[in-house]
Amino acid sequence: MIEYSKRKEYFRNRYLKAKSQRDSIASDWKKSDDKTMEWKSLKGPIHAISLGAGVQSSTMALMASKGEIQPMPSFAIFADTQCEPKAVYEWLEWLKPRLAFPVYVVTAGSLAENQLRIRVSKKTGKTYAQSQIPAYVKSPDSLGLAGRSCTTDYKVKPLLRKLRELRGESEVVSWIGISADEAHRMKPSLETWAKHRWPLVELNMKRSDCLAWMNRNGFPQPPRSSCVFCPFHSDEEWRKLTADELRFSAEFERKFQAVHANPSVDNKLNGVPFLHRSCKPIDQVEFSNHEKGQSLWGNECEGMCGV
Repeated sequence: MIEYSKRKEYFRNRYLKAKSQRDSIASDWKKSDDKTMEWKSLKGPIHAISLGAGVQSSTMALMASKGEIQPMPSFAIFADTQCEPKAVYEWLEWLKPRLAFPVYVVTAGSLAENQLRIRVSKKTGKTYAQSQIPAYVKSPDSLGLAGRSCTTDYKVKPLLRKLRELRGESEVVSWIGISADEAHRMKPSLETWAKHRWPLVELNMKRSDCLAWMNRNGFPQPPRSSCVFCPFHSDEEWRKLTADELRFSAEFERKFQAVHANPSVDNKLNGVPFLHRSCKPIDQVEFSNHEKGQSLWGNECEGMCGV
């Protein structure tokens, strides 16, 4: 137990140090005069789109292909969690041939499968499970939200690996599809060789403006990009899932709960995890017809999901 406690403390201290460094970079960046124009300081960079295959990033990619946003990107990258709704994969296949640049698809594996896998530490021999999604955790005396690293591990890291592979010695301007109404999600790049760019913010385009642009140009409406079982879904988004996707989410929830009820798992969550804030099984929730939007989407601070 002492060895495990020391190991926990070591990783916690490492996390706190990294968080302090990130917060310092973000604080300095927030003081800069014009955050949206930082990318112009790079000389001869590669321009690359972080493609979520949702409304905003799809609009941005199509606008670039039509020459409405300059310069023309060299490529786009879609990071696949292997858990997107069927509508997103269908949309991505529709989108690819309509872009003037290639789309690379990368993946870190199946987010769902990795949440359900019980592992054994080679160092300690203890069993553990990964908990990377922001599940609602209910215990007898409290309700909390589990820590989240799904976007970082399954979106950001695979995308950065591909960028490093493709950039050679060039610096990179990474286009992110955050719209003007979600500008609070803008964050600086932590890579010395890259800058973030938000073309929709530069153009003061909201999500509704993106939908209007798609309509004016005769394009269908893209789906929202997010994992089928994402706890950040609003009731409206849960209702949009197909029956098969809802069944998949319910089965995933049951298995995820079983993993964290397993007495042999050393780092299990301190309570029962649920996908919906009501803390009812997802296939027993009566989704509201009045709730719009995603009230927790601002917590997706990397700005890589839902766009």
